[in-house]
Amino acid sequence: MSKYDIIVLGSGPGGYVTAIRASQLGFKTAVIEKENLGGVCLNWGCIPTKALLKSAQVFDYLKHAEDYGLSVKGFDKDFDAVVKRSRGVADGMSKGVQFLMKKNKIDVIEGFGKLKAGKKVDINGKEYSADHIIIATGARSRELPSLPQDGKKVIGYREAMSLKEQPKKMIVVGSGAIGVEFAYFYNSMGTEVTIVEYLPNVVPVEDEDVSKQLEKSFKKSGINIMTSSEVTKVDTSGKGVKATVKTAKGEETLEADIILSAVGIKSNIENIGLEDVGIAVDRDKILVNDYYQTNIPGYYAIGDVTPGQALAHVASAEGILCVEKIAGQHVEALDYGNIPGCTYCYPEIASVGLTEKQAKEKGYDIKVGKFPFSASGKASASGAKDGFVKVIFDAKYGEWLGCHMIGAGVTDMIAEAVLGRKLETTGHEVLKAVHPHPTMSEAVMEAVADAYGEVIHL
Repeated sequence: MSKYDIIVLGSGPGGYVTAIRASQLGFKTAVIEKENLGGVCLNWGCIPTKALLKSAQVFDYLKHAEDYGLSVKGFDKDFDAVVKRSRGVADGMSKGVQFLMKKNKIDVIEGFGKLKAGKKVDINGKEYSADHIIIATGARSRELPSLPQDGKKVIGYREAMSLKEQPKKMIVVGSGAIGVEFAYFYNSMGTEVTIVEYLPNVVPVEDEDVSKQLEKSFKKSGINIMTSSEVTKVDTSGKGVKATVKTAKGEETLEADIILSAVGIKSNIENIGLEDVGIAVDRDKILVNDYYQTNIPGYYAIGDVTPGQALAHVASAEGILCVEKIAGQHVEALDYGNIPGCTYCYPEIASVGLTEKQAKEKGYDIKVGKFPFSASGKASASGAKDGFVKVIFDAKYGEWLGCHMIGAGVTDMIAEAVLGRKLETTGHEVLKAVHPHPTMSEAVMEAVADAYGEVIHL
């Protein structure tokens, strides 16, 4: 039996980051992976989707070259080549994680790990033991009973990334980040896309103003949107697929080549031995304390299998915290109220903290500022005038309660708000921090100026 200080089950952005930090802290570490190093995020999620979206964006640029005074003669897309590029990006990153494992002297054990009592893991009949076992098995595409996935006509995000041929018509069920990113990609490529969303707004976790703007931008680019609607059954018996959609006005039948189900995720907690060890689970999630310890000593869990936000950067932060605590370092529990969320369709969405509605529900007296990119010099010059930055402050103490952005490249701007909130900055300080001109980022300062009645450019 091989003995380690720490064994990590799963090598996604939670698992592999945890293993590296454990190795840095001097622990003898192994990571167990059943498929690809880097997990879903790197191989089938965050990274390759960004490559697809970049192709869509470049294609959009070509379509609008005239707007920039350029004439482009004859251009088209090669769907296969777009998918191939995306796979190449993922493979390159996966090799990068392999290198990091070697560099940090971490043993990579291939196979499906099953937890056993007494701090052991079984892989195909071979046992490994460790003082600490960290579960980081992540999640997969959730299936609705009315929308069973067959991987051909009704697909999840994984199949959506590597379709052999481009569908002419597609229905996307669910308008969270995954749903709208794929809707944007396929629409840009020339597929006729319809989004079906159960709730009254697309991207329902975002501030309502952001939802409205995205819906407006999407409709402008030709995406059909059905909100307060639900797919009740699908018929895959014919050539394509027929979906029965229940709307406020009654039932509709939609026809398409393919349906993408993007209705959330399901934790990978089956058959990994939780029951054998006695680890407590509630509603699909492993229960943990502030430092990711389960109810059984020596077993921990991080990432999508635990109750926090199911985001790559959250899993990485949880894993680092978990092993630093094991190493006896003084660590602060993670502030889940200050986690940024990003969506990479066009226009991009980025947000952190409370929405306006949440701030009001919590009883805050608020100051709200908004700066549209239509008033931004950089956005005008870039031809990217859709969207805005919106900020919310507590009127009494000046606390920065929330920041919501929609527009070109805003996912690279949100960190300012995360850092500002972490340092407990006030509106006044953001206002007095001189932002560079002309940039998209100065819209943050302008929005704050608007909240305090000092805006110059509106």
